[in-house]
Amino acid sequence: QVQLVESGGGLVQAGGSLRLSCVASGSIFSINDMGWYRQAPGKQRELVASITTGGSTNYADSVEGRFTISRDNAKNTVFLQMNSLKPEDTGVYYCNANTIVAVVGKYFGVWGQGTLVTVSS
Repeated sequence: QVQLVESGGGLVQAGGSLRLSCVASGSIFSINDMGWYRQAPGKQRELVASITTGGSTNYADSVEGRFTISRDNAKNTVFLQMNSLKPEDTGVYYCNANTIVAVVGKYFGVWGQGTLVTVSS
């Protein structure tokens, strides 16, 4: 069994920063694309940022220039550095792995449990 565990969420004032982390566990050989999604109250889940194994990144227009996604392949970890936070960044942030190859098998579309980010005005 593999799982993703997020951490780093919390309450921050507008203009502040937070750094989210997501660790994959479970005797993993490799993980391909990873990403961060968020879901605001009453809205659909949306892609915030993604990163390939090689480090190529993609960002939603709303976070471009403020958020930075990175990963440590050796530690099966992906990060999201969030700067200049705005109230509209509030939501539950979910980590996602497209494909995880582990000792016990291959997993597709793996999600973490989410971490809440609240930005006050």
